[in-house]
Amino acid sequence: MPALNDEALDQLFRAARTFNRFRPEPVDDSLLRQLHDLYRWGPTSMNCQPARVVFVRTPEGKERLRPALAPGNVDKTMAAPVTAIVATDMAFFEQLPSQFPAVPTARELYAGNTGLAVETGLRNGSLQGAYLMLAARSLGLAVGAMSGFNREAVNRAFFPDGRWEANFLVNLGWGDPAGLYPRGPRLAFEDAVQLA
Repeated sequence: MPALNDEALDQLFRAARTFNRFRPEPVDDSLLRQLHDLYRWGPTSMNCQPARVVFVRTPEGKERLRPALAPGNVDKTMAAPVTAIVATDMAFFEQLPSQFPAVPTARELYAGNTGLAVETGLRNGSLQGAYLMLAARSLGLAVGAMSGFNREAVNRAFFPDGRWEANFLVNLGWGDPAGLYPRGPRLAFEDAVQLA
């Protein structure tokens, strides 16, 4: 498999930014379907795929989300064409018989072990949220991930049955560079990596 070219690497990583402002043009539902069709292919352990996503894109949906947002995240979230609630299906293991048939007993590993299910769901659902952000960038969308919100309030507003639980939020749309902060530094290899 050949390496991606520099233009693609820049779009996904080196020149990519966290956007705080978005242009008002909508994001079509067909693009959201295309986005899902990309990020769903990212690997998860035992192909468990615990992430569930709500694409909040209507004024009514945004108003349901508003009370849960930290004050500094309200304006940008209300202005973003789409806010993805990246959630975890706490009963993701119910899908394992069809999604991971190689191990017929995979469901039972989690169904009887709540701690393992929670840990596995959060880890792999977070990975899927990262895949969503990279897939969005690959489609030309700007992203702005956030953890500044009241998780319990989002769960009450969007997941009252308790099966799905919010993990983090991602604003999506067409980025307005006027709202960018100066780019923050990144840790050097020597500060972040060990070779063993």
